[in-house]
Amino acid sequence: MNMNKYLDVNPEVAEALVNGKPVVALESTIISHGMPYPQNVETALNVEKIIRDNGAVPATIAIIGGRLKAGLTAEEIEYFGKKGRAIHKASRRDLAVLCARGEDGATTVTTTMIIAHMAGIRFFATGGIGGVHRGAETTMDISADLEELGRTPVMVCCAGAKSILDLGLTLEYLETKGVPVIGYGTDELPAFYTRQSGFGVDYRIDTPEDLAAAFKAQNDLQLGGGMLVTNPIPEQYSMDKAVIDAAIDQAIRESKEQGIKGKETTPFLLARVAELTGGDSLASNIQLVYNNAALTAKTAAAYSKL
Repeated sequence: MNMNKYLDVNPEVAEALVNGKPVVALESTIISHGMPYPQNVETALNVEKIIRDNGAVPATIAIIGGRLKAGLTAEEIEYFGKKGRAIHKASRRDLAVLCARGEDGATTVTTTMIIAHMAGIRFFATGGIGGVHRGAETTMDISADLEELGRTPVMVCCAGAKSILDLGLTLEYLETKGVPVIGYGTDELPAFYTRQSGFGVDYRIDTPEDLAAAFKAQNDLQLGGGMLVTNPIPEQYSMDKAVIDAAIDQAIRESKEQGIKGKETTPFLLARVAELTGGDSLASNIQLVYNNAALTAKTAAAYSKL
């Protein structure tokens, strides 16, 4: 257990970690920036329930009043959901200032990995990861998530990378950082709302037990860095690739016209895609998060037996 002076570990999470029980981290940006209230709170509590139902303890991660929180209470989740976009979206560069000022921060993939690792949590379920943005060869807009995967030993389970990104360059970047990209039951990188992207993964693994064994070997080898598990959205919630691609292209065009840059880009694009698809993309987003939570809990439970 890390005795970091800024870190508060929820008692239930602390007890699980001390006794070698499986724990799964969850991010809080999805609550504050991912969807509207009260759907965000309802989804967050459902995800926690799914993790429990699959044999692990959930630890939703956030920054509240300058404290790094590994495991939120239902009241804290409600507070986050209501405050919504007024909360600072916190990446690695923001942690020190938010802690020093005693402010709130919603954790991205990057900061959830950092705080999970500080607390001793090895597994993290999310929706999708950030990546290399389209046009990054001129803008240098590359998500800090990729750097974090290269340095912090947490298994991240997601539904691939959002197709608002350049998926080919995202895979190249992960390869440079030495991050294994695993397809769960698939040879192809899933593209968040859709099951296919046209890009291959490094390895296909078909059971939670085999995922746990691969991650155990990576940790035993002390290679550092994380492992990315890409878990396709369930068939019945998968969206038509042509529909989602058209919506994404339109959203990207509008973001350029409106001069939207940096960390505002992803929330803008996702909200616009949800509008253009009549809310179908939000419904799909929720289902893929549930699916990832179940798989991550099963994998964490398998790991705790090794």
